Amino acid sequence: QVQLVESGGGLVQAGGSLRLSCAASGRARGSSGMGWFRQAPGKEREFVATINLSGSNTDYADSVKGRFTISRDNAKNTLYLQMNSLKPEDTAVYYCAARPRGPYSSILRTEGIYDYWGQGTQVTVSS
Repeated sequence: QVQLVESGGGLVQAGGSLRLSCAASGRARGSSGMGWFRQAPGKEREFVATINLSGSNTDYADSVKGRFTISRDNAKNTLYLQMNSLKPEDTAVYYCAARPRGPYSSILRTEGIYDYWGQGTQVTVSS
């Protein structure tokens, strides 16, 4: 059964904005910790942002801090990533991830602790 489905990727010019969505189903719904990761061509997947269940705690990679905003709507079982002031170096496949149980902490920066992953959505930023 499908647990996480991302959408909202696309091609945008540098300085533009995109909003990614991640719809959760099944056991991924109501996860205590969720995150966004990305993988650029030829590079390893990296942490972008995480959020706790209520949305009161968030964490960002230095490279996106001040430009990206992670949020969630638990009534809609959806995670979001608002991306502003996009740069060519933001080009990557973006993945959402869910960890149904466990405390919120910086450990959520580690991709190995997540139980569920989406299939990814491509974001391409042209210069």
